[in-house]
Amino acid sequence: MTFTLGPRAIAAGHRLAAFDQIGSTNAEAMLRARDGEQGPMWFVTPEQTAGRGRRQRVWVAPRGNLASTILEVTGVQPAIAATLGFAAGLSLEAALQKVSIEAALRLGPDSPKFTLKWPNDVLADGKKLSGILLEAEAIGNGLAVVVGIGTNVIAAPEGTPTPAVSLAALGIQIGAEELFTALSDAWVEFRGIWDDGRGFPEIRRLWLERAAGLGEKVAVQTGSATLEGIFDTIDDTGCLIVRTADGQRMPVTAGEVYFGTAASVRAN
Repeated sequence: MTFTLGPRAIAAGHRLAAFDQIGSTNAEAMLRARDGEQGPMWFVTPEQTAGRGRRQRVWVAPRGNLASTILEVTGVQPAIAATLGFAAGLSLEAALQKVSIEAALRLGPDSPKFTLKWPNDVLADGKKLSGILLEAEAIGNGLAVVVGIGTNVIAAPEGTPTPAVSLAALGIQIGAEELFTALSDAWVEFRGIWDDGRGFPEIRRLWLERAAGLGEKVAVQTGSATLEGIFDTIDDTGCLIVRTADGQRMPVTAGEVYFGTAASVRAN
């Protein structure tokens, strides 16, 4: 198979640059933006050799996994653009639901449950299936925003802070190409709801419906400090709100998040 946009993405005027192999789809997208590309344009490959996750972690996609990036140049402020990552999580979750219908019918109650982990992961049965990296740069009078979405289709890395899993290991036998087509169409829907930040209240509501660990014990590691409490909600800017034992509601803008027993281990 080859990578193709879905019908909704084509109708919306999105374009596609597909690579057999590339260092980083995010890096390529930003280079194009600096050269004048306005988007919306997808950059996609089944094999990424020099990708990055949050905090400059290496994110390598072995052949058969999906590395994809959407580029858009907008007029919004960086703080508003940052909330687009929540729309990206919803887009991937919707695409995963679509492509795994056959497996869900076959696996029945054993079919995986997809959830969204703050700030930028998609989980399957509590294990990391996908990571999202949003980057932005001022270009001329606009803001170039690239949203990288990497998904473990056939293989998952080992030794990660959160245990990882692949679609293949879950019994979902699809290709990166099929998943990407569904993702490109889902992006049109949720990007449209987001609407340059004006629709974030609805994105927030939809995201919370799918949130991992909501109402559970959480530990957030920020540098050398660890904040403990209950995952209460996300606020209208996308911050994680932790309710501490003394009832305070503490906003978190960045950090490593651990739930349940993992939160207990981190706290100790």
